[in-house]
Amino acid sequence: MSTALITGPTSGLGRQFAIQLASRGHDLVLVSRDETRLQELALELGDAHRIECEIIVADLSKGEQLYEVEKRVADERQPIDWLINNAGFGLNDPFLGTDIEAEQALLDVLVRTPMRLTHRALPGMMARGYGRVVIVSSVASWITSGTYSAAKSWATVFTEGVSGELRGTDVNISALCPGFVRTEFHERADMDMKGIPSRMWLNADEVVATSLKDVDRGRVISVPSIKYQALSQGVKLVPRSLVRRFSSMPPALGD
Repeated sequence: MSTALITGPTSGLGRQFAIQLASRGHDLVLVSRDETRLQELALELGDAHRIECEIIVADLSKGEQLYEVEKRVADERQPIDWLINNAGFGLNDPFLGTDIEAEQALLDVLVRTPMRLTHRALPGMMARGYGRVVIVSSVASWITSGTYSAAKSWATVFTEGVSGELRGTDVNISALCPGFVRTEFHERADMDMKGIPSRMWLNADEVVATSLKDVDRGRVISVPSIKYQALSQGVKLVPRSLVRRFSSMPPALGD
């Protein structure tokens, strides 16, 4: 029986990762700040799929709490075969209007956490000859929408770089780069998304199904839906001055 560790599993994409991996028979390690929702999810999935669900209550913006998750990832007595770096963080204000500690917390969750957990997970996966790592990035990684885009750009490029070190093995890493997804993300960040056309929204279950399929077959960058694949290619072709102008028009693309 293999085990998947998922950060941010209590809603949105993270919840779908938990549901779909549980349905495949994977035991789960669920990591979040919200103990009540973690316990509810663990009970739900454990009963529905007859799997073991371990919970870790942790605020990943806090170094000492992240360290406890790192130790679990690196524990070879209970190996982690799938690592889903999903925990999110959103800010609604422009950089100059945001508290610097909030900016730092965003980087801690979106950059430091996946970097450290991935670094802890990969040696064991390589030694065992199998592993899957997903880092939830965004199509925002190709635009210039403040610290969020910068963090997602790091996630995408980091994934591409690490994938080269894994070439020729059965240890795969993939950056999931969705556009707008129907989750709690924007609401929790107090973002007004009323101007986004309905055709631009993706369903979380379909996004996660695509991600799992893509990481299994070794696709390093996973962009769900044809429309976002076309948009991503288009952004790479236009002058950066136009990208910057487009990016300054709210709301920015997010996950």
